Amino acid sequence: MANRHLSRSIVLQTLFEWDFKGKTESSVGDILARNAEEFGPGLDDTPFMEMILTNVVKKQAIIDEVITKAAPEWPIEKINVVDRNILRMGLAELLFGDYNQVPPKVSINEAIELAKTFGGENSSKFINGVLGAVYKELGEPGKDQKSKRQMKAEPLDITKLPIERKAGAVVYAEHEGQFYLAMVHDVFGYWTLSKGGIEEGENAEQGACRELKEEIGLDITIKEKLGESEYIASHPTQGKIRKQVTFFLATAPFVPLVLESSGGLDGAKWFTLGEVADLKMYDDVTSLIAKSISIITK
Repeated sequence: MANRHLSRSIVLQTLFEWDFKGKTESSVGDILARNAEEFGPGLDDTPFMEMILTNVVKKQAIIDEVITKAAPEWPIEKINVVDRNILRMGLAELLFGDYNQVPPKVSINEAIELAKTFGGENSSKFINGVLGAVYKELGEPGKDQKSKRQMKAEPLDITKLPIERKAGAVVYAEHEGQFYLAMVHDVFGYWTLSKGGIEEGENAEQGACRELKEEIGLDITIKEKLGESEYIASHPTQGKIRKQVTFFLATAPFVPLVLESSGGLDGAKWFTLGEVADLKMYDDVTSLIAKSISIITK
């Protein structure tokens, strides 16, 4: 067994015991030291194990919010203790690790291997789906670093994948002579656009209006269609899904934004057009914002 895989196994066992005993933070270091001595005598990888363990323990609230967003059908308390802690470890590496030391795809593959060894029959598929979804949201860091297995893999036939339709909007308001844009902040640290699934019987415009009302409390008026995008996402239980998103430019009254209770978002705010330029945003959101500002200022 490779040293790093053994190290992760020891951390997983430590987290399992720590979780089982009620999460006394002061004791987790002692548990790690004992497990390392018992299961990895002579293993010289303590800093790596402590790094993963510390990030999981200290940043568990953030990590659990990310899990909630990536797997909304699975409340944290309903995920079995092994899978839950494998996810926490994998996300600790994906969100807070050094990609130069451990590439994201290595972290995901290691988590999958842990699931195959210590989890149940469907654990590896579940872990792969959740971490894959987060990896996609992060912009697929290191995605050009393909393994030999990936280069030999059969091309994906996207026409056979199930489709999930979503709609959202760039929403602007005018207040005291200035234009403002409504943005939401996600648990990955990005300012983005409010959007959500289109329900049965709705068209894209109706879905966008309902979602914006539900998510941030705005009654919007659609002005025009900005465009469409499509990407492949990994669902924790259903596998790969084609997500088709339609975005509109819309206007709304300049009223306080009321963010619904959501595991994926932690903030909502109006920004002036000048302030928006300094926000941390996804590339596709940046292009939609730029197009919208061009239209608004005309």
